[in-house]
Amino acid sequence: MSHDAVLVTGAAGFIGFHLAQRLLSSGCEVVGLDTVNSYYDPKLKEARLKILKSHLNFTFLKLDLTDRSSTKSLFEQHLFPVVIHLAAQAGVRYSLENPHAYIDANIEGFINVLEGCRYNECKHLLFASSSSVYGANTKLPLSVHDNVDHPISLYAASKKANELMAHAYSHLYRIPTTGLRFFTVYGPWGRPDMAMFIFAKAILNGTPIKLFNHGNMRRDFTYIDDVTRVVSRLANHVPADHVPGDDGLVAPARVYNVGNHHPEELTHVVSLLEKELGRAAVRDMLPMQPGDVTETFADVEDLMRDFGFSPATSIEDGIHHFVAWYRDHYKV
Repeated sequence: MSHDAVLVTGAAGFIGFHLAQRLLSSGCEVVGLDTVNSYYDPKLKEARLKILKSHLNFTFLKLDLTDRSSTKSLFEQHLFPVVIHLAAQAGVRYSLENPHAYIDANIEGFINVLEGCRYNECKHLLFASSSSVYGANTKLPLSVHDNVDHPISLYAASKKANELMAHAYSHLYRIPTTGLRFFTVYGPWGRPDMAMFIFAKAILNGTPIKLFNHGNMRRDFTYIDDVTRVVSRLANHVPADHVPGDDGLVAPARVYNVGNHHPEELTHVVSLLEKELGRAAVRDMLPMQPGDVTETFADVEDLMRDFGFSPATSIEDGIHHFVAWYRDHYKV
């Protein structure tokens, strides 16, 4: 194994799979790591992995990052110059039922990754944060320059903790880190626990779609190809080692919103799915539920300024691509 492979953790996951594919197609050597747990259907994860394994420049390792000694050996063996850490216990709702899973995966797993980077010549660590860190913030669009001190779920708190941990390591050990606050990523091979997938499945099965807050919800749906395009670009741009100045930054650490900068009404998304699937949805209007927010809307000015990022996929096109994949994959 050469010492220039990129490590992608969570490679069997939705974003990890697409990002690994993009890196592999551009000629990178990729080591993909995943536990392939049963938080959602492992068969979907295995199907993604099968595609990745068809690339000669891909190596898969089944490893749990909470296993300190295995993680330590992995980093010592490979000396990854770039680490893209996407493995996490995802989901807001599940964090209400199973809080310990979030501390194990998102806090313990992350400290083991940070330690691996600290001791083994990592030149750039990129890691998944989440739009959920904005919690109870009401000022829109949501900006990385706003305080995020009011998380309303343990999942959000664990992601905020990741940003703080990364900043501390950047400051202490000069490890360049880039945090990625993802906003409702969707598309082919998406996660079954997310709205787009849940809605499509319900419409096809004729079961009710649960619309919380009586459908008055807006989400900054961000298409997967727009996400992987900018993340692969970010990987090659190592944050500068800032000195204290007007911006107050004392570490080579950055955080970016990765969003579409265009919130969509959830009811509009349901209508587009109905049109693509050729069936009407059964809508179950419900009150707001704990841990949820009514609207997400990403301020992506920093990404636009630094990388010329502009999301290119309309919600209509994105849903069309998602439904085409869903029908093909599940033969419906």
